[in-house]
Amino acid sequence: MSAANSRFLITGSMGCIGAWAMRNLLDEGAHIIATDVDTVVSRPRLLLSDEEIDSIDWQKLDVTDAQAVNAMVAEHNPTHIIHLAGLQIPFCKADPSMGAMVNVVGTVNVFEAARHNKVRGLSYASSVGALGAADNYPNRPLTEADLPLPNNLYGVYKTANENTAKVYWQDWQVGSIGLRPYTVFGVCRDQGMTADIAKACLAVAADKPFHIRFDGPITVQHANDVARIFIDSALAEHQGADVFNLRNDVIEVAEFVASLKQLFPEAQITFEQNNPLPFPADFDDAGIQAALGRVAHTPLKQAIQSDVEQFKALLDAGKLSTDSLNA
Repeated sequence: MSAANSRFLITGSMGCIGAWAMRNLLDEGAHIIATDVDTVVSRPRLLLSDEEIDSIDWQKLDVTDAQAVNAMVAEHNPTHIIHLAGLQIPFCKADPSMGAMVNVVGTVNVFEAARHNKVRGLSYASSVGALGAADNYPNRPLTEADLPLPNNLYGVYKTANENTAKVYWQDWQVGSIGLRPYTVFGVCRDQGMTADIAKACLAVAADKPFHIRFDGPITVQHANDVARIFIDSALAEHQGADVFNLRNDVIEVAEFVASLKQLFPEAQITFEQNNPLPFPADFDDAGIQAALGRVAHTPLKQAIQSDVEQFKALLDAGKLSTDSLNA
């Protein structure tokens, strides 16, 4: 599947996955309409040249505004949409109404626009947060048959989005694929607790100590791979409304740190003992494999090596600071 000659509209384009999606789409010759409420092009500058940034159609868009979303899609006529706009767990807890507006109403607005403007392919971000506590899922690996049992508002909102997608297929044949990433790491990943994996690579590049705030099993996916999967899911022009778990690498945090230190013996990385993340790990990805035919997967050590080198280059060029290590 190639995005060449396609027109992709991305919501939440200033985020980590959005930046990597644009990196991939530019490489394939797609036209990009990049939308976000944030108009400062920050994270994408870590991956794109000034010339590439100038080639993108940047548009300010608040996904909670139904008329604005529909007008944007009607005006720019994208063939495909990648819907990434959303507020994460702490923001939803701090402002539940705004969390619901962005995550739930915003997603409804995107589906409505896709419905009325005959968008050919749509992928959207759900999350492993929809599933709830690890203790609720004694069997491993988890499959899509394991029901969501969210225990926070973010998970509740993501579950609502998955069910919204099902109704849009049932009632109006708007096809979509929802994806549930877990621990996404790579350049541009700087927010949220699971960003500690990416921050560890940044710390190694900067020759600084860093303490990962959790341990235990995690499912890790490189940001470039996740972006590629979102693109391929939109290009699939799926006839249905499925949501898929992602797998890639299932490891212990201790294994990740060991791999990091094997590649970079000078690494000063530690991790918190007896403090696992509250979500299940170890997912069966047969569903997404069947839907796409292939799933992007960079071998873990290759991804770590590449990230540290990329972080070093960005630090040396003065394009990146280490402020996020203290966040």
